[in-house]
Amino acid sequence: MSTVSPTLLEARAIAKHFGGVKALTDVSLSIRRGEIYGLIGPNGAGKTTFFNVLTGLYHPDGGELHFDGEKLQASAPHKAAQRGIARTFQNIRLFGNMTAIENVMVGRHVRTRAGVFGAILHDPFTKREEAAIHRRAEELLHYVGIDHRANDLAKHLSYGDQRRLEIARALATEPKLLALDEPAAGMNGTETEELRVLIEGIRADGITVLLIEHDVKLVMGLCDRVAVLDYGVKICEDIPAVVQKDPKVIEAYLGGSVA
Repeated sequence: MSTVSPTLLEARAIAKHFGGVKALTDVSLSIRRGEIYGLIGPNGAGKTTFFNVLTGLYHPDGGELHFDGEKLQASAPHKAAQRGIARTFQNIRLFGNMTAIENVMVGRHVRTRAGVFGAILHDPFTKREEAAIHRRAEELLHYVGIDHRANDLAKHLSYGDQRRLEIARALATEPKLLALDEPAAGMNGTETEELRVLIEGIRADGITVLLIEHDVKLVMGLCDRVAVLDYGVKICEDIPAVVQKDPKVIEAYLGGSVA
């Protein structure tokens, strides 16, 4: 008898408006612990807006988010990270003049305990914590496959390696849910396949993944379930085999009516 994993994230009737534009309208979905969940749709469908609401960049105009059994209050991004939600961005947002390992160490900020006085006095506790942060950053760079670029400036990394570095920085926050916004954008076939293997490994290590991606082939081959947005409305949510055949999904992507 198969069992269904408990829900990690539940969105209930989420709405977000920008003036007269309804970016999200009553979007409800649930993500189970330990799955890879895809969120797809045409350009302007509201996918990134949903990410921004989830991670505290935007406050919703309606609805509720429940995460890990508790209501997720509207808050700042660092509060969402503290709760266990990490994300990457559609447009890479690294600190270009910092090294790869420094970028990952920044991601550990939400899990550190040393405060301002510790940084000034550099007491034994702070030194031990800094050493632990450095070790963990090294481990994560190895995990995503770019440990050989640890001391290179982020701006000097290849596009694919910058994507991997963003994922390593997000993982440094010790997330329960990793939200990836278009991680395969701009990647070639080899890089996309390596990304697929990495995401599967992240899930195997116990982290739930929410994936926005325009590469439909990647989504359908990787995700356990998929939701489709169109003009801010959820039009389908199911396993990939069902979603691919849904007439509303085909119409949203191809346009026109579907007999």
